[in-house]
Amino acid sequence: MPLHWPRLRRAQQWQLLAIRIFSTHIPPELRFVNKKITEMIRGGRLEDARALFDKLSNRNTVTWNSMLSGYVQRRELARARKLFDEMPKKDVVSWNLMISGYVSCRGWRHLEEGRSLFDEMHERDFVSWNTMISGYAKNGRMDDALRLFDCMPEKNVVTWNAMITGFLNNGDAKRASDFFKKMPRRDTASLSALVSGLIQNGDLDEAENVVLEYMKTCDRKEDLIHAYNTLIAGYGQKGRVADAQRLFDQIPVLTGKTGFEKNVVSYNSMIMSYAKAGDMSSARELFDQMKDRDNVSWNTMISGYVHVSDMKAAVKLFYEMATPDALSWNSIISGFAQAGKMELALDYFQIMPQKSRVSWNTIIAGYEKNAGFKEAIELFVRMQAEGVKPDRHTLSSLLSICAESADQYFGMQIHQLVTKIVIPDSPLNNSLITMYARCGAISEARTVFEETKFRIDVISWNAMIGGYASHGFAKEALGLFESMKSFKVRPTYITFISVLSACAHCGLVEEGKSYFKSMICDFGIEPRVEHFASLVDVVGRCGQVEEAMDIINRMPIEPDKAVWGALLGACRVHGNAELARVAAEALMRLEPESSGPYVLLYNMYADAERWSDADEIRVMMEKNNIKKERGYSRVDSSCS
Repeated sequence: MPLHWPRLRRAQQWQLLAIRIFSTHIPPELRFVNKKITEMIRGGRLEDARALFDKLSNRNTVTWNSMLSGYVQRRELARARKLFDEMPKKDVVSWNLMISGYVSCRGWRHLEEGRSLFDEMHERDFVSWNTMISGYAKNGRMDDALRLFDCMPEKNVVTWNAMITGFLNNGDAKRASDFFKKMPRRDTASLSALVSGLIQNGDLDEAENVVLEYMKTCDRKEDLIHAYNTLIAGYGQKGRVADAQRLFDQIPVLTGKTGFEKNVVSYNSMIMSYAKAGDMSSARELFDQMKDRDNVSWNTMISGYVHVSDMKAAVKLFYEMATPDALSWNSIISGFAQAGKMELALDYFQIMPQKSRVSWNTIIAGYEKNAGFKEAIELFVRMQAEGVKPDRHTLSSLLSICAESADQYFGMQIHQLVTKIVIPDSPLNNSLITMYARCGAISEARTVFEETKFRIDVISWNAMIGGYASHGFAKEALGLFESMKSFKVRPTYITFISVLSACAHCGLVEEGKSYFKSMICDFGIEPRVEHFASLVDVVGRCGQVEEAMDIINRMPIEPDKAVWGALLGACRVHGNAELARVAAEALMRLEPESSGPYVLLYNMYADAERWSDADEIRVMMEKNNIKKERGYSRVDSSCS
């Protein structure tokens, strides 16, 4: 459940607006310049705004606050603080902006800087107190938030809601509920905040109890309809469709008397519950019962049909819709892209009346997922030419394309865009690490890894360890894995695939066995077929093919082509024709049309001058109508 940052930011914006409105003595020229600076910042032109700011000979507090707000929004806190310290005159908005900048960033140091400024303030308002309380809550320091809450001379609803959402975000549903009960005055936002937070914490039954308890003392029954709708949607999100239906049935149909009656949101929430469960028949039945539908109703149905891959029904409903909006068009484009029908996806994209950034992202991501790398890049170029600014989703898709095509030059260009356009988050940094690693630029990948502020993200560690392992830097991969554990980052099954692969490259048999055992015993990770394939590779590469065969025989799951391929590759290297035949025959059963196992086994017999066995394999190929694939003189460890 997010804290009330949007509400706090709105409060700061209202403060700025009030100053502008009531400062009638401001010269018209300065008023115009202040507005211009604000517009530049909103348009992402922060440097242009600063250039204009620096040229001004006459500035007022609003001018300074506007510029300060731009730096805070971009989280350029060093520049924001320098500007703040240079301000000739600060008002409460200036202090609140700087405090909000510090506390919106995670980390003990930033929070303490914010608190230091808070303590220096001569005059504080609701925004000052609420921002600091929310900052503590966001960083998990609920005891500090509670101490500040108790010291606050006068509290408003936002204060109470900040504490409630803080407890919920830190997994303390009981204290959140207790605070809600103690509130001297509750509003629908308070109830919704608690219900939404409980739902996101998985406490749906407690959320329902809160609503039912509130219902007993609530004078305005119409306030409950939003909570009921939230609960229905929550049950739907968790797949508890029967509970969602039960609540939906408890809401009376339209009577016009109490206000507590089914509205369009109630129907939409229930339709969404059905659609998420893939029950489009029930969703359609309810949709047809609706007297009033909004675009959400139509879009929920269309996206539901897309979800179950029924594009015929989705398109039919799309054309029945009076005024399809951007979401309607994007759903159709996404549906065809998911189905691999990129020509149809592009057709709808081309005729779309108004393309949003999401539309561009959808079609680019569609081509990326369907390996249409050239088309995706061409669309990106066109996107820029039409003045649409890419966002982190656009850049992530492009980085995936660079990784898949090993295009480091284009990847570096996208990296430059990342640094200019967005504040890189964990997924983007992970995409950069993966891109550089796939391109073989391991040092560049490591640089991004070291610079990232999100090292606690296990995906970052996996990407870097995997990059080392895939390029044969086994020592570095294993060293990084040990560092990962020292940072208390819990490895995943993906981590161990890379670790075992690194052991295979280095011939570290005992270490590989030890890591495999640690994965199960120390981290409780159930081994998958990929782990067994890596373990067979580790053992087999060092010539212990009989032990590798024993591992396969003791596998609790069915071995796949990677497992048998690892054994076959090891047998080829170490000349064990008997076990090679066992592995090859298993691969023939798994991939009856592949010539790889036949060719490798034939070559082994030929090398050993076992011509009768080699002839037998050739006859088998002819009998099974297997054609030797071009370039096959041997097969790799996966035999694909």
